[in-house]
Amino acid sequence: MIGYVKGAALAAAAAAVVALPARADAVADFYKGKQIVFQVGFGAGGGYDTNARIVARHFGRHVPGNPSVIVQNVPGAGSMALANSLYNTAPKDGRILGIFSSVVAMVPLYGKRPEAKFETDKFEWVGSLHRDIQGCGVWKGAGQGIRTIPDLVKAKETVVFGSNGPTNPLTVFPLFMKNALGANLKVVHGYKGTKEINLAMQKGELHGTCGMFEASVRNAFMQDFEAGNLVIFAQFGVTRKVPLFAGATNIFDVLQSEEHKKMARLVFGPAEMTRPLAAPPGTPKARVDALRKALLDTMKDPALRADASKIKVKFAPIPGEEVTANFREYFATPREVVDKTYDFISRM
Repeated sequence: MIGYVKGAALAAAAAAVVALPARADAVADFYKGKQIVFQVGFGAGGGYDTNARIVARHFGRHVPGNPSVIVQNVPGAGSMALANSLYNTAPKDGRILGIFSSVVAMVPLYGKRPEAKFETDKFEWVGSLHRDIQGCGVWKGAGQGIRTIPDLVKAKETVVFGSNGPTNPLTVFPLFMKNALGANLKVVHGYKGTKEINLAMQKGELHGTCGMFEASVRNAFMQDFEAGNLVIFAQFGVTRKVPLFAGATNIFDVLQSEEHKKMARLVFGPAEMTRPLAAPPGTPKARVDALRKALLDTMKDPALRADASKIKVKFAPIPGEEVTANFREYFATPREVVDKTYDFISRM
């Protein structure tokens, strides 16, 4: 019997060895001569768009069949529009991939927004372009000398933050500080992206913005940051702090209760999966596997690294399997914690 089992195992292993190139050939046959589209849930010129274009330039070389790759911007509701279309109308064959906010991907957990017409765990997560920490910044201290979260809490005049949708970090992060810490702030929607918000800050139309990735600051805002015009006063790393934001308060250092810290982990933890890349549900597994490998291989590509270094971007990818596991863990959060968290990130 043991000999039979051993023989069967060897036969299965041999079959697997034969099957691997067969699967690879099938994927290559599909993608050969085709085009992959990276759809980005934000407008042109922002961090999502810039990083997607760098990756797209090199991604096709690492996909079996070497398809061409283009970027298409699909902005709307802080990338909710893209999440909905990717889930419901995009072809489920691995030709359309979407990059949208991981905070938006958390919206179905709360069960309060019917406009979220997708189930997060059914996306095929290819991976994440970054593992990054976000912060909040104000322009010239918002005229009140704001340099830390305690400064924000003490501010007497209302601090106005800009956002491009009610469900993304640009809204969720400041509202958490308002409702957990009593900060005197408000959020104004209607902006298309960080580039437009930055211009509004410079004109005095807004005081600040959240959702400032370390990579974005190094790429697009370093001159203003070093000049002291853009002041990063808060950072939201769950497990680490960003040295670049050394003067900024980490939110976990000022939360007093363990309940608030649990809520903060649910709000800020997913955001560390910076710029996740997803395929529609139902995309064939062999193609998903190939796309996951292609993303990691692309990140090792010297040509990509050379392009990224020109604009001071350092990619730190997260494998698709890890992104999938992280979302499953967050969606297993006890309902009581979820409901209280939703109140904090939605109460204007």
